[in-house]
Amino acid sequence: MPPCAGVGWAPLLRTAMVKIPRNELALAQYRLRARFYDHELAAFEPIRRRAIACLNLQPGDTVLDLGCGTGLSFEALQALVGPRGHILAVEQSPDMAQLAHERITQHGWRNVTLMQTSVQTMPLHKKAADAALFHFTHDILTNASALEQALRQLKPRARIVAAGLQWSTPWDWATNTLVLAAAMYSVTNLDALDVPWKLLMPWCDDIERAPSPMRGTYIIHTRLRNNTASD
Repeated sequence: MPPCAGVGWAPLLRTAMVKIPRNELALAQYRLRARFYDHELAAFEPIRRRAIACLNLQPGDTVLDLGCGTGLSFEALQALVGPRGHILAVEQSPDMAQLAHERITQHGWRNVTLMQTSVQTMPLHKKAADAALFHFTHDILTNASALEQALRQLKPRARIVAAGLQWSTPWDWATNTLVLAAAMYSVTNLDALDVPWKLLMPWCDDIERAPSPMRGTYIIHTRLRNNTASD
């Protein structure tokens, strides 16, 4: 439960955020943030490292990086999948995708496919992925059509890891205030911040939690069931 629920202004915040279509709002947010994004997320890097470790990637694996932003996960993913592996990266913001492209070019990575598109409209890649990373992608996880399209890219039994913001206990007002501030700055809706992975649950095995190094955040990992959206 968010800290503002008791005083009745959480519904007002939610209403204000949906006045603009979600995709348009997200594009506007990240257009403003793109050049400073890497610095803004520096404090969250321990969460990224732990989430990527939970993917249990092997050399030669193909991994799907949803909402890849400026490509901050690429180097760690490369270290695990190696030159025989592949990274399928999806980012709808042209400003963020341009920086991700520059990162790929700078490092000379030939095994990264960067798709500048929304997840809902991303084309099916010829090679299904062994794993998927949802790193601070609340808008994707809480959008049923986007999530289903993402899961179509995966092999049955693919490994899935998600990390992001989550409400703390109702009485932990200090943490929840920080979560609210971060959410208002980085997501287009406040839905399901109590259980951000709720829409993922019907598609997967039991959700397992990994310890997150920061309050007000979560890391979960699971596997896609055999009877998936791609079947």
